[in-house]
Amino acid sequence: MFVAPSPVKTNFYGAGLVRSPAFPVLTRRRTLRVSLPGQVRAVISREEKAVDQEDGKSINKSSLVSSNPAFPWQRSKYTGSKTIMAVVKIRKKMREKLNERFEHQIELLMKAIGQGMLIQLVSEEIDPETGSGRKSFETPVLGLPKAKNDPRYLEFSANFTVPTSFGKPGAILVTNLLSTEICLSEIHIRDGNDTILFPGDTWIHSRNDNPESRIIFRNQPFLPSQTPAGIKELREMDLKSVRGNGKGERKPHDRVYDYDVYNDLGDPRKQDRVRPVLGNPERPYPRRCRSGRPLVSRDPPCESRGKEKEEFYVPRDEVFEEIKRDTFTAGRFKALFHNLVPSIAAALSNLDIPFTCFSDIDRLYKCDIVLTPSEPKDTGLAGFFGNFVNGILNVGETLLKYDTPAVIKWDRFAWLRDNEFGRQALAGVNPVNIELLKELPIRSKLDPAIYGSQESALTEEVIAREVLHYGMTIEQAFKEKRLFLLDYHDMLLPFVEKINSIKEDPRKTYASRTIFLYSKTGALRPLVIELSLPPSAESENKFVYAHGHDATTHWIWKLAKAHVCSNDAGVHQLVNHWLRTHASMEPYIIATNRQLSTMHPVYKLLQPHTRYTLEINARARKSLINGGGIIESCFTPGKYAMELSSAAYKSMWRFDMEGLPADLVRRGMAEEDSSAECGVKLVIEDYPYASDGLLIWKAIKDLVESYVKHFYSDSKSITSDLELQAWWDEIKNKGHYDKKDEPWWPKLNTTQDLSEILTNMIWIASGQHAAINFGQYPFGGYVPNRPTLLRKLIPHENDPDYEMFMRNPQYSFLGSLPTQLQATKVMAVQETLSTHSADEEYLIDLREVQRRWFQDEEVVKYFNKFSEELVEIEKKINERNRDKTLKNRTGAGMPPYELLLPTSPHGVTGRGIPNSISI
Repeated sequence: MFVAPSPVKTNFYGAGLVRSPAFPVLTRRRTLRVSLPGQVRAVISREEKAVDQEDGKSINKSSLVSSNPAFPWQRSKYTGSKTIMAVVKIRKKMREKLNERFEHQIELLMKAIGQGMLIQLVSEEIDPETGSGRKSFETPVLGLPKAKNDPRYLEFSANFTVPTSFGKPGAILVTNLLSTEICLSEIHIRDGNDTILFPGDTWIHSRNDNPESRIIFRNQPFLPSQTPAGIKELREMDLKSVRGNGKGERKPHDRVYDYDVYNDLGDPRKQDRVRPVLGNPERPYPRRCRSGRPLVSRDPPCESRGKEKEEFYVPRDEVFEEIKRDTFTAGRFKALFHNLVPSIAAALSNLDIPFTCFSDIDRLYKCDIVLTPSEPKDTGLAGFFGNFVNGILNVGETLLKYDTPAVIKWDRFAWLRDNEFGRQALAGVNPVNIELLKELPIRSKLDPAIYGSQESALTEEVIAREVLHYGMTIEQAFKEKRLFLLDYHDMLLPFVEKINSIKEDPRKTYASRTIFLYSKTGALRPLVIELSLPPSAESENKFVYAHGHDATTHWIWKLAKAHVCSNDAGVHQLVNHWLRTHASMEPYIIATNRQLSTMHPVYKLLQPHTRYTLEINARARKSLINGGGIIESCFTPGKYAMELSSAAYKSMWRFDMEGLPADLVRRGMAEEDSSAECGVKLVIEDYPYASDGLLIWKAIKDLVESYVKHFYSDSKSITSDLELQAWWDEIKNKGHYDKKDEPWWPKLNTTQDLSEILTNMIWIASGQHAAINFGQYPFGGYVPNRPTLLRKLIPHENDPDYEMFMRNPQYSFLGSLPTQLQATKVMAVQETLSTHSADEEYLIDLREVQRRWFQDEEVVKYFNKFSEELVEIEKKINERNRDKTLKNRTGAGMPPYELLLPTSPHGVTGRGIPNSISI
């Protein structure tokens, strides 16, 4: 951080004995003494007299002051002074180790005697002598802490004597003298009848780690051109300090934000962990936060992944707080026990055990005995482990129990029905890929020389035959916009052969297309499914499946739907969830911290929507999306997972299409309509994700537009805002470097441009992420409903597996699902990702979060109105969920659509919209 030149050389507790204070003090005899064994020092008296006593020796140092005529208080223009009081609020750690408790007591003593923290006021007024902001003494924070109602916080105080002409304090320089970091909550400055809040919520590094002071600004937003002269230099230097220089390895105490490519997912030293770098012309990707870890190879340049338990760097203020960490610890602990039994079973048998009957799956939610019945050997190591396993199984239900997922909680067989399969395309955890079928034939955009005929096997004749079952012609269905498509063909086909060739952890897949009909009764029903393999001269590569009435067709149809669900789960996790929310949001957060001062109104608006995102993304790179991580081992794409995500970024990601209305129009799920509230009219009104999402979108849009107009009076104020223009330029040209030359990037010339950009970002961080994240366990926790991979292709008459399928189709179906170990791994992750922590900050409470940042009552009104609108939206969504005419929301045994309800208690609830991507 930038360190301002101190007018005082601090000796014991901030008072100077060598250099003079920057401002005069009135002659008032008052001497503060602090006694320690063998040493006593006294502060300058109010007659400008200093006394230093050590071991009984007294030295008069008044000459140090009077001998220099340049000291400001000797000038006649300083005619008076005033006292300003500071109240410093510090947050304690929730739990401390024994040695930390001892250190904490020492730190309290050090703070009490002024050796914990120094603070210095900087005025908004310019000192004509120095040309920079006027500065107070560098003053110690003193006294025994005052405990607050909240036991997490302590308060200390400090007094300043400054000239009456000092002006309003605009910044505070904070120096931490302790050996450990301090969490500064806030500082209140009381200047006469005025109270000025300096929000902190930041970790102050130890001077041992970094000698530079931290700069804390008051809670008044300023555009760069409006910045008071006295703190303008501090504004620029504070921004410079968080950008770093792009060199060296980042340390845990750093607050440096910089960009890097995804070169830390694999380990080129291990053959099975080699993964390509993402973030280049061949494999484009958004940038991540740079950590600067040493390279383990230079071609390609791959970063070390560090030690197993070593966490990836994120800037200090982005790190999880203790409550959030507890949520993760509890999730890992639970996952450990869930996976323990199948892990031991797999070790004993040298293979991972498949599910053999549905009761195997049911037991995951009851007593969690996932071993197949067998008698362990009485002797030897296996006998010992068998007894050990039996012991583990008796640990108790509470520890090993999974909650029953919502999708089967009231109706165990809902997942089998076509109506539920279709409903989840509109109201499930991944309702963002379905699109209107606009024309036939359906054509691929892939190179026919490599991938065969571009025309789909889902011909007009095939679709017309299925549509007739619902009493209409295909012409009528097109005219009434009743045909819809879920198309993963072009996204997946380039990877199918590689995926199906994986040997170390086999899985099988197709590139799928599914046609749906929205019936006159209001149900979205699957008509026909196309599953494609790469073209081959020896065999057919496109297979068409429709539901039938005989037993064989019935089971084949189930397998075809399972493959569609498997593809949907992979695309959901790697594209819609990770890429389009987590990864795409990271550059916005980095640019916001690098280019927008904490005083900037856009920074203040976005700050709540950035909480915890960099930390959760770093944790994902460490153990979720990395080579050999959970996603690779448990989802269809396997070790090609992030390559698939990169391909999707290259072919489909556009910032201007990430907003909800634009995305709905792009997919044909809505039509532009200027008379509608959000400018669009839904093609299917009973589309819960879209209809509820548009309510949230409009509330965000209205808030942002009011906020932007409050701070920007016209277009000129937008184009002349150098910080804002640098922010947007960096997002395009650094954060999304591989897309920097795309013509679709929005311009930033008007208040409307800025409002649309900010609305997109806030929607992605809040409503969009909530809709596609917090339903992961409620829908995916039951493996047959949403398998994350399948291990077999659908058998045909001449295949070796066909006879087994005909004899026991249930066994064949279950044998295609993830193994027990894969299933419990995924369930543990899905449960953790679907959990709201106890310290979650929700969109509906934004006014409480933002209140500390603003003293402008007009701005506070905007946030109050926003929160009130969300209260009404929640009521409206609950009313919709009680409307029996809305078949995608309500029905016998059907869980209501609650993913976009604004509020939620903590835990796995399937509802609630946090401010940010915090999980």
